Amino acid sequence: MFIIGELINGMYKNIGRAIKDKDKAAIQKCALDQVKVGADALDVNCGPASRDPVFDIRWLIESIQEVTDKPLALDSSKPAVIESGLKVAKARAIINSTTADLEKLEILVPLAKKYNAKLIGLTISSKGIPQNKDQRLELAAAIVANCSDAGLPIEDLYLDPIVMPVNVAQAQMCEILEAIREFKIISDPAPKSIIGLSNVSQGACVRSLINRTFLTMAAAFGLDAAILDPLDKELMDAAVTSDLIMNKNIYCDSYLDAYRKK
Repeated sequence: MFIIGELINGMYKNIGRAIKDKDKAAIQKCALDQVKVGADALDVNCGPASRDPVFDIRWLIESIQEVTDKPLALDSSKPAVIESGLKVAKARAIINSTTADLEKLEILVPLAKKYNAKLIGLTISSKGIPQNKDQRLELAAAIVANCSDAGLPIEDLYLDPIVMPVNVAQAQMCEILEAIREFKIISDPAPKSIIGLSNVSQGACVRSLINRTFLTMAAAFGLDAAILDPLDKELMDAAVTSDLIMNKNIYCDSYLDAYRKK
């Protein structure tokens, strides 16, 4: 499973403070801590407190790239911020994210093509959060069709079913899992699937247990990638074990040591 570390986000107090103070060392430590425990890529989000996100995302990316060459997922609802980051990203970036709204797709799909970036498509629109699998698939199909018509390779598209907190949307969990499975049959080649994992346990108790249980279940439904906290060791071990059970790795008694991403 492709793991995107979620921790470089200005909504976290330590990162928000580091962005404000331009504390490069704090950002670089957060980046390296995530990479050392297996993050394949790093999400980069200035957060709501940034006064100048167009500048701040460049500063974050340049700081991170001094210590790691891992791909970066540029996380913002503002296209100008995304493009500012794309201009300085050295490795192939991921745009996080577009919705299914045409006005978003018409800006962000061409941006992904221009900078040879991958794209995360959220199955949500201005009408609100989908309430069932069929609504998610309808929005996913619209995103896929737009990307295909625009010439963006579908292999570079990640579809996000929008994970809801289990404590307020328990009835949607099965719908989300089924959507992940059915994303695979929308087109050939199939788009990839991704979730923002921490959303499932937002506001709940025993967050780590909820996160790793949902992750392993999603893996069984064909999940390709997740944005999560890679410093949660039990969660990362669950991801490794999921890959093992899905026959992506060969079993050995020391499989955790063998397949943990270094």
